[in-house]
Amino acid sequence: MLGYAESLNRPEKNVTGVGVFSIDLEAKRLELLHELVPSGLIAVLLDRRFISDSEGQLKEVQAAARALGRQIQVIHASGASEIDVAFTTIVQMRAVALAIGAGALFNARRNQLLALAARHKIPAMYENRESVLAGGLMSYGPSVPDVYRQIGGYTARVLKGEKPADLPVLLPTKFDMAINLKTARALGLDVPATLLARADEVIE
Repeated sequence: MLGYAESLNRPEKNVTGVGVFSIDLEAKRLELLHELVPSGLIAVLLDRRFISDSEGQLKEVQAAARALGRQIQVIHASGASEIDVAFTTIVQMRAVALAIGAGALFNARRNQLLALAARHKIPAMYENRESVLAGGLMSYGPSVPDVYRQIGGYTARVLKGEKPADLPVLLPTKFDMAINLKTARALGLDVPATLLARADEVIE
């Protein structure tokens, strides 16, 4: 909780809200990418300096890879220049796909990541749908509109007199998967019908 609250159920301090713990979804993102690209080495890009829990991210993807029987290679990048170097490494190792971890750095460097993935023709999984709308292949993460709805509800309760310290920190209740079929075609990928059927948004 980064010190902002003692626990989810009892924040104790005069603060509450909605915790968007997207790192808990790293395993699911890897699973979906595995379904789309079922064989070969998957590269996993993580920010070692991610303030929330980079070690937790690493454990999530390693456990998921073991469960899937899939070979992965974790690469770390903590800045724009390191992202460029990471893609050079990804190409050299002949990775067939890339799972991009959650974190502020990768959200801020979205355009750089999209451009590099397109240039090197690497199927990539992102944290949020905005990346897919901008040309990325696939994403899975908390629904931002749903998070805003939860925040609005809590704001109303606080304005009516409830104490933030008495309100448990909420977690997202809705998750979105988006797929960009135009990008899939450019990469020469056939998206399985079962994957398309589970997508919340398909961009033609």
